[in-house]
Amino acid sequence: MTAYAVAHLTSVEMGPAIRAYLAAIDATFAPFGGRFLIHGGRAEVLEGPWSGDLVVIAFPDRASAAAWYGSPAYQAILPLRRDHARGAVFLLDGVDDSHRATDVLAEGGG
Repeated sequence: MTAYAVAHLTSVEMGPAIRAYLAAIDATFAPFGGRFLIHGGRAEVLEGPWSGDLVVIAFPDRASAAAWYGSPAYQAILPLRRDHARGAVFLLDGVDDSHRATDVLAEGGG
């Protein structure tokens, strides 16, 4: 099942370190089947407060996403972002095409 690496970056200090990170990141997730789905951009906020940028990278499965994050290639450039951007970064599993909203009720979600 598709999994996602998601970052909600609330502040980014754009400078040489972030530019170097951006120049190198594509090569780090390519071996794991990763690709950008969302990479910043202007959000049209419809409800609630929002600030920052959203980044979503899709991977074939959770194991691939975790392997990418822990890979020597990504770990080598991670300080470039971590030292110059603030926010949350996490992995999430997707759902299959048959998923319905009420499925979370059967999973103990309410």
